[in-house]
Amino acid sequence: MAKKNTYETLLILDSNLYARDPGGVSKQVSDIITEAGGEVLVSRLWMEQKLAYPIDKHQKGTYWLTYFEMEGPSLNKLDRAFQLCEPVLRQMTLKLEPRLIEPILANARGESVRVSASAESADGEAEVVAESDDAAVEA
Repeated sequence: MAKKNTYETLLILDSNLYARDPGGVSKQVSDIITEAGGEVLVSRLWMEQKLAYPIDKHQKGTYWLTYFEMEGPSLNKLDRAFQLCEPVLRQMTLKLEPRLIEPILANARGESVRVSASAESADGEAEVVAESDDAAVEA
């Protein structure tokens, strides 16, 4: 059995299809990942903006970020499924560096991330402490 890695996928979605059914499109993205053997960790809307150049005559795109765990060999199946998915105009998947996974996931969940300089792990790297946005930030 291959080792599961954590990946980040940025999707550019058809803004018209997303506007008509945001819940359905986001569920479709999660289902594609699950059917390919992955486990979705965080999935969220990033932004909607005008594209730098038209993609299939689309001038605007909805950017969707999703983070998931999956075995590496299953990525080809996932890539093909995204190519066949109607709302997906473009997609890019990156493998996350293991030491960056927790801070990136905390940020994607909307938690603020601060690095505690006094708390160091056994290998000498600073420990990352995640806090909820509910905590008031004093100025």
